[in-house]
Amino acid sequence: MLAHLIGFLGMACVVTAYFMITEKRWTTDSQIYHWVNLAGAVLLLVSLLVHFNLGSFIIEIFWIGIALRGLVKAGPART
Repeated sequence: MLAHLIGFLGMACVVTAYFMITEKRWTTDSQIYHWVNLAGAVLLLVSLLVHFNLGSFIIEIFWIGIALRGLVKAGPART
């Protein structure tokens, strides 16, 4: 049950990030976009450790890598 909740929260993060981009509320070079994507991928990866699926596991590894690359490219957070 806990793994499902963690996975659901991860899915909500990824969907929220995508929604915010399509609504032009966030940009692809904003820190928040990449942090929310990273959180979503990590949460989904954790849930996959309980309910394993190889294809989903691999895509979450790539998603984490892409989010980390985006954070590096976005540079330090602006205040």
